Amino acid sequence: MKLQVHSIHFDADMKLLEFIQSKLNKLDMFYDRITGGEVFLKVDKGDTKKVRSKMLEVKISLPGATLFVKETASSFEEAMDIAIEALKVQLKKFKDRVQEKLNPTRDVLTMSMAMES
Repeated sequence: MKLQVHSIHFDADMKLLEFIQSKLNKLDMFYDRITGGEVFLKVDKGDTKKVRSKMLEVKISLPGATLFVKETASSFEEAMDIAIEALKVQLKKFKDRVQEKLNPTRDVLTMSMAMES
């Protein structure tokens, strides 16, 4: 997947970038037509200087749709894990909608076969 990572007002280290890339590459298992993605990394200053929350936004491009997730956590890795789970759900729903449009009679056949049993 072609991925762009934007770290806003700081420089992300290579280890974090590789972690994000590897996590997003695993989404191909759920839907193989992902064309690209963008990730935005931000550090929220918050009320105290000691604890800064990390905000991560992921935008995934698909043919005919764009999926978006915004997560906040204490680390970028934790936010990425939460975002990946949300993206998996969105991808599964999108894939089901696409398959339903391509094969609308599938559900009717399944129901009629179940009624015959």
